[in-house]
Amino acid sequence: MTSASLTTRVSLLFAVSAAVVLLALGWVVARAVDAHFLEMDRHELDGKLALVRNLLARAEGPDALAAVRGQIDDALVGHHGLAVVLLDSVGRTWYASGHGVPQGLPQQPAPLVTWTAQGRTWRGLAAPVAAGAAPFTAALALDITHHQHFLDRFHVVLGVVTVLAMLAMAALGWLATRAGLRPLGRMAQLATRLSAAQLSERIPEDPLPAEIRTLATAFNAMLGRLEEAFRRLSEFSSDLAHELRTPVSNLMTQTQVALVRERSAAEYRDVLQSAMEEYERLARMIEDMLFIAKADNRQVVPRRDAVDLAKEVRELIEFHGLVAEERGISLRLEGAATVGGDRLMLRRALSNLLSNAIRHCPDSGAVWVRLRQDEEVELVVENPGDIAADKLPRLFDRFYTGDPARRSGAEGVGLGLAIVRSIVEAHGGHVSATAGEGVVRFVVRLPGGRGSREA
Repeated sequence: MTSASLTTRVSLLFAVSAAVVLLALGWVVARAVDAHFLEMDRHELDGKLALVRNLLARAEGPDALAAVRGQIDDALVGHHGLAVVLLDSVGRTWYASGHGVPQGLPQQPAPLVTWTAQGRTWRGLAAPVAAGAAPFTAALALDITHHQHFLDRFHVVLGVVTVLAMLAMAALGWLATRAGLRPLGRMAQLATRLSAAQLSERIPEDPLPAEIRTLATAFNAMLGRLEEAFRRLSEFSSDLAHELRTPVSNLMTQTQVALVRERSAAEYRDVLQSAMEEYERLARMIEDMLFIAKADNRQVVPRRDAVDLAKEVRELIEFHGLVAEERGISLRLEGAATVGGDRLMLRRALSNLLSNAIRHCPDSGAVWVRLRQDEEVELVVENPGDIAADKLPRLFDRFYTGDPARRSGAEGVGLGLAIVRSIVEAHGGHVSATAGEGVVRFVVRLPGGRGSREA
């Protein structure tokens, strides 16, 4: 089942909303006009009723009462369609205007009523009046047939105008919606043109309305992330192929050389020993890649134990001490901190940072590890050296070896710092690198708290 387009949906919603508003407005106008005519009729009938009461109230004696008939006739001159009837106490008609007694005229006191008789519409009322001591009932009726014809025509015209206005607003709403959503069409065209070789194109945001500009900004940001991710993936694939090619090539060369002629058991043992070193290098690389892949997919869930970072650093300083001592590098620790986390994972991150600092520290230099605990835990590893500012953000990328100062070795394939970032982010922290004034500094920030023992 094909769903309606967004233009159609918005247009229909606009048309329905406009119809509701116009119908409500038409109903209010019709009721206001009806109320206006009703008030006019009530005012005229009340005025004639007051006149009749005044004439009867001044009539004293039979002669004066008889003269009231003529006075009422004179007062009704020019009031076409107005009928006045006076009934005595027994219900006999004592007076009736020249129009006679309309059929349906109330004979007893009654409020304002409307009725139809003999093809005409009347509106009238009945009220008690008195001529001295003689009680009467005054019934007045007003022919409102012409009013009713006007109102009927008015209602028809109002209904037609309302329907036409609804159709016009629906058409205008469709046009306005189509014009307003035109930038979405351009976004769709751009999306169809996107490919791996064309991720740099962006939607211009200046001429767009505010609501669609927000969408365009988000879309452009998504394209930027895709372009960056694709770039990093391409570089990762290239670096991975390069790093795997070296050990595989070494294994193939050693095997081919060994198979050229028969060799002694000791020579074959040497070939296997050399191959074993390459296998170990491949195994470490694959293990590190699997760990980073799990961390990226949030499959690495660290424990939450209380880890004494100062203790771990002292043990790692002792472990790396021989390598540092050979080059005259001093390893120093300052401060203390305890953090909640996985001890083995944090130890691995600390070891990678420390070995990286030793590897890039000049001979006879000093590597400092500084710990500070406040609202968060801060761990700083620094060593003398310098790194170009444009290369700092990429130090934690996988297989990145763009810095000439980085040396090859067991940890030299460019995964050590990437593992550090994965471990720190798995613990809810952040790691960054800075360089300046002859010092390279790696800063790790982890959530504060000493942690609680959990399984």
